[in-house]
Amino acid sequence: MDHVAAGEYWNANAEAWTRLARAGHDVFRDHLNTPAFLAMMPPTEGLRGLDIGCGEGHNTRQVAKRCAKMDAIDISSVFIRHSHAEEVRAPLGITYQVASAVELPFADATFDFATAFMSLMDVPETERVLAEAHRVLRPGGFLQFSILHPCFNPPHRRNCRDEDRITYAVEVGDYFIDARGRIDEWIFATEQQGSRERQPTFRVPRFHRPLHEWFNLLIAAGFTIEAVAEPRPDDETVAQWHRLQEAQVIAYFLHLRVRK
Repeated sequence: MDHVAAGEYWNANAEAWTRLARAGHDVFRDHLNTPAFLAMMPPTEGLRGLDIGCGEGHNTRQVAKRCAKMDAIDISSVFIRHSHAEEVRAPLGITYQVASAVELPFADATFDFATAFMSLMDVPETERVLAEAHRVLRPGGFLQFSILHPCFNPPHRRNCRDEDRITYAVEVGDYFIDARGRIDEWIFATEQQGSRERQPTFRVPRFHRPLHEWFNLLIAAGFTIEAVAEPRPDDETVAQWHRLQEAQVIAYFLHLRVRK
């Protein structure tokens, strides 16, 4: 499977994904991943940035509010349509366009920084994506991205819960198995309570890579690793959003910042 075929799956997911995420069902994004990602970012005021794989534009808008001039791309035309509509409704100066992360439509050394929120793991040609990100960054520019933590989200994963449904461990396996292109089917957990039959499941291609492959690909692309984080929700957040409790047991996400 290549980026074009993977993009077709995401375009099919995009309508329902946008509606549910904007209704507050993406709890892991809104209350763990994005806040931790933004807290890790260096100052971007007055800089020009690129959001790679922007989806419906939620995270792009958060970065733009930090006084950065943003461009954003996604391979899904449906996601870009929704992103652009929100920009028209509440302008932040963001320019959106349909494009693939493996063929960025920008000249060399265009951007001061790039972000990729949970998108690089969804492109099979990872080495091409990293090479493109490196190409469009100015010398000294940074790329910061988040992915599912490869150590704790390999092809086999099962939560171990006690009688109160509290996760106390996570069973993982097939870490070194090449299951790239496997299609996972799921929906936001908050939608599973009584309304699942009314919502389509997302069909998401998986392109799992072991941790060492990620680091070696970054080094091969010419990046220097600058910061690494594994966000963990605090007790107050978990008390409000119980679904996040499992992310106190294992690292759900991996955040990396690398510099050209």
